[in-house]
Amino acid sequence: MDKGDVTHNMDFTVGTIVDGKVKSITKFGAFISLPDNRTGMVHISEIAHAYVSDIHQHLTEGQAVKVMVISVDPAGKINLSIKRTQAPAKPERGQRGPAAGRSSHPPFERGRGAADRPRSDSRTAAREPQSFDDMLKQFMQDSDSKISSLRQYSDHKSKGRRR
Repeated sequence: MDKGDVTHNMDFTVGTIVDGKVKSITKFGAFISLPDNRTGMVHISEIAHAYVSDIHQHLTEGQAVKVMVISVDPAGKINLSIKRTQAPAKPERGQRGPAAGRSSHPPFERGRGAADRPRSDSRTAAREPQSFDDMLKQFMQDSDSKISSLRQYSDHKSKGRRR
């Protein structure tokens, strides 16, 4: 029998997918009743591919769920994942809206400094998701540009004081 198959043989090894039922919900996760009167826990970060702020929006007590065993510690505690049994919803290139990324805010535009950024960058970010490397490269270029401007300004100020 393949580890990825749905099983009921009480083989709780990493990678095994089993059917369970939501026993209780806490603010940090959900406890799942498993076959053989065993219980496992799904941490809040393993419930869905998207950010989960309230578990009750995703699960209800008594709900049947398919879970994957992600670890079993020496004490016998079983850690489970619901999201690893589901394929992530990958956005198509050029897709718009909150479904296109993790957040409804464009990357690097939260908080201070967004007003300094040219408008074309924010429109480009909304059209096409950028990879982390692209965002890091853009950040480094912006940072280098700002640092060189500050150096020129401070050099100019210090030269003026010497006279």
